[in-house]
Amino acid sequence: MTGEHARRDMRSVKIILAPQYFLYFGILGIYLPYFNLYCYHLDFTGFQIGVLSSLRTFAIALFPLVWGALADRFLIRRPIYIACTLISTGIWAFYLLTTNFYAMFVITAFYGIFHAPLISFLESFSMDLLGDEKKSYGRLRAWGSISFILTVIIVGRAIDAFSTHIILILILAGKLMLFSIATRIPASSPPKKSPFSTGARALLSKKVLIFLIAAFLMLLSHGTYYGFFSIHLENLGFKSTFIGITWALASIAEIFVMVNSERIFRRFSYEYVLVLSFAAAGLRWLVLFFATSAVLILLTQLLHAFTYGAFHVASILYIDNLTPNESKTLGQAVNNAVTYGLGMMSGFFINGYFFDIIGAQSLFAISGILAIAGMGLMLINLKQSTEPAI
Repeated sequence: MTGEHARRDMRSVKIILAPQYFLYFGILGIYLPYFNLYCYHLDFTGFQIGVLSSLRTFAIALFPLVWGALADRFLIRRPIYIACTLISTGIWAFYLLTTNFYAMFVITAFYGIFHAPLISFLESFSMDLLGDEKKSYGRLRAWGSISFILTVIIVGRAIDAFSTHIILILILAGKLMLFSIATRIPASSPPKKSPFSTGARALLSKKVLIFLIAAFLMLLSHGTYYGFFSIHLENLGFKSTFIGITWALASIAEIFVMVNSERIFRRFSYEYVLVLSFAAAGLRWLVLFFATSAVLILLTQLLHAFTYGAFHVASILYIDNLTPNESKTLGQAVNNAVTYGLGMMSGFFINGYFFDIIGAQSLFAISGILAIAGMGLMLINLKQSTEPAI
């Protein structure tokens, strides 16, 4: 009977968490491919687009650490998650009132403060609430990828039919729905009664630091893709519908890995999967350096299965495995801050500066080199894990 109750409770947890991922990544499926395109149609320069993108990711680098430390120190993860969802929704509405770069700069800054911690908190909820079923996390996270696919295709067609301005309203609607179900997140079990500082110091271990540096390089290498891939395709002569299809195909590829993640990690170590992900990223960006045909571009999107799907799931599980109970939220926040925060911020800013100078093709070549460098670092951790203990 106890086993049946446990299974029923786990199903209930997944039913609550899945819509959070579905809505969060549905919003991301509008923002990532199309917000920079919207700014481009406002006649913003590549530098201005890079500044706005890097500003938002600067917030992702900084504020998850602040919110994560507060959540672990005072055990208030759930109230922070709900409050930040509400406030960020209200701030987004101000984008509807202006097309001025400086006003959008201010809005982006404040929006980032409160939107930044949402995904790291959601990942922490998942790790805690899944318990012994952590390796099935990929199947839960796949709901986000399904939503991403639907939104990039639908919104791509909507933009072709109307204009890029429609994305502001769609994101606001998605944020309102996300807040409406945020209160359903259950409170997770409190961590063991040990000093918070003890758990936080574990994040300074050699293995964690090597991983974080490598992960930073991985997301730095994604700066050209996330910041200028859609613009690059439009400049090559492709329509918004095709652009949406490319993003959707990438998400389909990542879903394949996510739904099979439990099987993958029963066979391969986290380090091994991460090394493979870096190698795939190096190949993907180097091919995009010269790719101009629709077929070849679509083929590179299949590598998203490794460069995002495998990398993301392995990273979440890896940092959770390396982080003690006392600092689980901070651990995920640090991982998210270094990668999707600092890594993406640097990638957006650097690419924004050089896009007008050398173009996206040359930037993809540099991205390939960065990914290969990250692979070299992860090989150090892989070697340490496979060496026999003395």
